[in-house]
Amino acid sequence: MSGRLAKWSRDLWNVYWRNVPSRRLRHWVLRRNLGAIEKSTHVGLGVKFFDPWSVNLAQRCVINSNCMIDARGGQVTIGQDADIGTETHIWTLEHDPHDADHGTKGGPVTIQDHVWIATRVTILPGVTISRGAVVACGSVVTKDVPALAIVAGVPAKVIGQRDNPLTYQLNYNPRFR
Repeated sequence: MSGRLAKWSRDLWNVYWRNVPSRRLRHWVLRRNLGAIEKSTHVGLGVKFFDPWSVNLAQRCVINSNCMIDARGGQVTIGQDADIGTETHIWTLEHDPHDADHGTKGGPVTIQDHVWIATRVTILPGVTISRGAVVACGSVVTKDVPALAIVAGVPAKVIGQRDNPLTYQLNYNPRFR
């Protein structure tokens, strides 16, 4: 997608389409703008995307309402059966505090299969959250999270281990959310 058309499309999504109450209509628009989105994926009301063509959403992942996914600094990949809680922010671009010109630095974010991210989590650039990990409410993820780890805090630190065979498949398809 060309630069001007891409920005126009993104802005139209962020101002108008993200608030349309029809899940089917929102997903129809998303399938034409995102890098990849599976039909079984749920993207809730009010989800904001920056550079949506760099976002890939696998089967049965759930992105709840009012999340923000910024893919301007790299690819955002969300795996199968991942559950992203409301008001979570995923960043791939940030300002470099050591740059005299207030420049930016960034990196891709990868959220693997069966990850559960609770409400109001912030994920910073260059992070991988490995298969089956859990991120507690309000955490700020600054470093990679190991598989099956439970992390919490600012910055997020391992506080436990998940004991689950991870065989579940998410099936969340509300009509007006």
